[in-house]
Amino acid sequence: MPAICFYFQVHQPYRTKKYRIFDVGNNHEYWNGEDGDLNNGRVLRKVAGKCYLPANELLLRLLERYPDFKISYSLSGVVLDQFERYEPKVLDSFKRLSDTGRVELLSETYYHSLAFLYSPNEFHEHVRMHRDKIKELFGQEPRIFRNTELIYSNDIARAIEGMGYEGILAEGADHVLGWRSPDFLYHPKGTGDIKLLLKNYKLSDDIAFRFSSKLWEEYPLNAEKYGQWISAKNGTSQIINLFMDYETFGEHQWEDTGIFKFLEALPGELMKHQDNFFVTPREAVHRFVPVAELDVPHLISWADVERDLTAWTANDMQQDALRKLYALEQRIRHSGDARLIEDWRRLQTSDHFYYMCTKWFADGDVHAYFNPYESPYEAFINFANVLKDIELRLLSHENIKKEGELSLA
Repeated sequence: MPAICFYFQVHQPYRTKKYRIFDVGNNHEYWNGEDGDLNNGRVLRKVAGKCYLPANELLLRLLERYPDFKISYSLSGVVLDQFERYEPKVLDSFKRLSDTGRVELLSETYYHSLAFLYSPNEFHEHVRMHRDKIKELFGQEPRIFRNTELIYSNDIARAIEGMGYEGILAEGADHVLGWRSPDFLYHPKGTGDIKLLLKNYKLSDDIAFRFSSKLWEEYPLNAEKYGQWISAKNGTSQIINLFMDYETFGEHQWEDTGIFKFLEALPGELMKHQDNFFVTPREAVHRFVPVAELDVPHLISWADVERDLTAWTANDMQQDALRKLYALEQRIRHSGDARLIEDWRRLQTSDHFYYMCTKWFADGDVHAYFNPYESPYEAFINFANVLKDIELRLLSHENIKKEGELSLA
């Protein structure tokens, strides 16, 4: 009797435009270039046309067609901001999905950041901001947490439980599970009642990464075959967690691969087996009892073959950028300058450090596909220039404030 839990991550960062050393101190617009340069609105509208709008329309039809069908999303705060600014009809389509009552929205960090690793204060603030944004836009109060890129450890589970959450998502990494299966609910070590849902990465990646690969031995994949794989787990599984980027549909796997036809046929195929049923993450943590405690003392993620943090923190450029960024925290927060704080927080988005990754072989190919810069070094220089300008703005703000205090004295 496997329950089936669909979760989709929806995220687009604010990418920095080409910001040269000559711009530092002279130009404080980092996020949108001219025609021919990087423009976040253009990127957002492109992905909306290929993925968000058609996928939302399709899933709304499926929810209407199948009363027992359920799905869940995590929408980063920065993608919600861009929906509001560039493509409000996408936000409206997500609201229609939420209004069905069978779409659960999860909590995450507003800026899709690595803040837990570097600043507990920023992490808590980002989570609070995101929770408030979801409540404001959709009327939902998230009770399940999904950290950036499924970054997870015992410590994160404890922190999230302390913030009142009932469940947390993580990668079903082989080196953590050993002989155990990801297809059960677990209890994070050192916590009270919070529950842990693990991604079945093989079945998830069959859709997200292998669907259109003609080199894959299972190509072509259709809904009937996939439904049989899920149904074969009856009697040996509690819950099958299918977690993936929403951009899988139409952006990573283009429409001409048949990905939308696959998605449209999938719920019906899954429900052909009378024991299959759908749950949202919160329903899962209330319905099932954890089968065991799972100890994850070291940080894991859903990225790359290692399932670790090397996608964002492995090389000297990434480490230097992160160190200098968070070294400004106290001064930035103390400034009280809303625009300065917002620009600094947008730089915390994990994608900026992903673009600096220098990993090779299969993972390197994936990194190159998602990188808007010509090289990791260019991404680093761009980031460093923006950060330098932010530091100069901060220094100017501090000097003006100091002069004001002296004049009052």
